[in-house]
Amino acid sequence: MTSSQRLVLASASPRRLELLRRIGIEPDEVRPADIDETEIPGETPRQVAERLARSKAAAIDAPDAIVLGSDTVVAVGRRILPKTESEAEARSCLTLLSGRGHRVWTGVSVLAPDGRHSSRVVETRVRFKRLSDDEISAYLRSGEWKGKAGGYGIQGMAEAFVEQIVGSYSGVMGLPLFETANLLRGLGYPVLRP
Repeated sequence: MTSSQRLVLASASPRRLELLRRIGIEPDEVRPADIDETEIPGETPRQVAERLARSKAAAIDAPDAIVLGSDTVVAVGRRILPKTESEAEARSCLTLLSGRGHRVWTGVSVLAPDGRHSSRVVETRVRFKRLSDDEISAYLRSGEWKGKAGGYGIQGMAEAFVEQIVGSYSGVMGLPLFETANLLRGLGYPVLRP
């Protein structure tokens, strides 16, 4: 897509880049934002997703571009699950999610060169089937859990665990496309209409 307006994606996630490409958007630059993602005591999962998305967009110095930041939080009630870095952490998350519902909150924030700013938080409810020890072990061997919020990536093998989803599938992947396209359009960035 050609545009006179530049777009910077403030994310290291290859999934977010892939999702943007699905709607015909190729960012001019991909610059991961280096921010402190530590939770603030008392914040709800929704507030964390929104704050981190805004912080990521604001952390990028690109005065001539629209900057897009996003963050995804997986939560059971008010308990935020980590972006898993160890197999033990991932096993703990999958055991907790087994046979129950959880919520995925994805914040999206866009910042225009003229200072205009828009953001949205998208809530998606996901329910996992009851997972056997063998299923959890097989998933852990796949390595798909590494660095994923809640210890899983819905776009991979874990999709077979999903009994029900209400909301944005792309939001669970890391970038809700409907809302992202609307936010970009609102700031004058051309997005293909369906």
